[in-house]
Amino acid sequence: MNTTDLYHDSRVVRSLVDQIHKASRGLPRSITIMEVCGTHTHAIARAGLRHLMPEEIRLISGPGCPVCVTPVSFLDRALVLGRRPSTRLATFGDLYRVPSSSLSLETAHAEGIQVDIVYSPRDCMKLARENPDELIIFLAVGFETTAPTIAALLVEADQSNLSNLMILPGNKIMPPPLRTLSEDPDLQVDGFLLPGHVSVVIGAAAYAFLPDEYEKFSAIVGFTPADILRGVLEIVKQVKDETPCVRNLYERVVSDGGNRNALALMDRVFHPCDAEWRGLGVIPGSGLTLREPFAHRNAERIDVDMPPAREPAGCRCGDILKGTLDPPGCPLFGKECHPDNPVGACMVSSEGSCSAWYRHEKRSL
Repeated sequence: MNTTDLYHDSRVVRSLVDQIHKASRGLPRSITIMEVCGTHTHAIARAGLRHLMPEEIRLISGPGCPVCVTPVSFLDRALVLGRRPSTRLATFGDLYRVPSSSLSLETAHAEGIQVDIVYSPRDCMKLARENPDELIIFLAVGFETTAPTIAALLVEADQSNLSNLMILPGNKIMPPPLRTLSEDPDLQVDGFLLPGHVSVVIGAAAYAFLPDEYEKFSAIVGFTPADILRGVLEIVKQVKDETPCVRNLYERVVSDGGNRNALALMDRVFHPCDAEWRGLGVIPGSGLTLREPFAHRNAERIDVDMPPAREPAGCRCGDILKGTLDPPGCPLFGKECHPDNPVGACMVSSEGSCSAWYRHEKRSL
């Protein structure tokens, strides 16, 4: 049996669940474990892992969906920019249906605003070359996973003297919100399942502050059910032994120092800035904006009149992203808000908590 088969083997999953139940009997108290990766959120819901946990362990979702944490004000600005003459917006598909204060990019496109869905930031190069008389603005949303590819896009655009390509910076980085969550007295998270994709880029050492400063228990895990269960078991063992640490259980792709080339590329193009997160507010140093050599590609510098941002009435997406509310606790969940009619961002993306619960966890409602 090769490694891939091992991680997918149902017998391994059953064994890990049994081990978690046995280990939890010795816990001094019930514990709460938060995953901060949208792919983990989806995997946990799809595999029904939440329902396999003993009563001593609660799994909750955090701000791991980049589309979900993007604030309404970002989309409002994108739409104002898109209404300018000779302007075309480019976006990943997940952002297309997310509501702004007034309408989504999808609805705006139907009303005449030019919006192109791209599958890679580099697709914007083709758009810019094919539409030389239009300004292409890429809506740059994502965590450290997508930031290097966006940085590479801007470097190539400069090297190609492509003057009609800009981005609206919306990228965010993961360590600062982990600090915010660790300091929140209302949340009381004991441990974190740390994001595999982000960790490939930033490395395991980037999370050292969690045990060192906050005594949080954590594990970096992959994306199969067995990967996630190994992380839960590891955190339970850390709690029992009172030994908080960052355990890298995804060593097959995550190193201690991360991807140095990707980090260097990000540092060349971006520098940290304060950024607003839906549900968490403004977190210092949690966003990425363009360094001065690339500032001419920052669409934030275009002077436009911005309307006041308005969250969808009744939507509790912010509380869900913060981990203080499960999706069924929102009064709109499964009623006015569902995948065919998403009121909030958490119902749009497949990585959103509300979407994952609606599609896979209805049996628990």
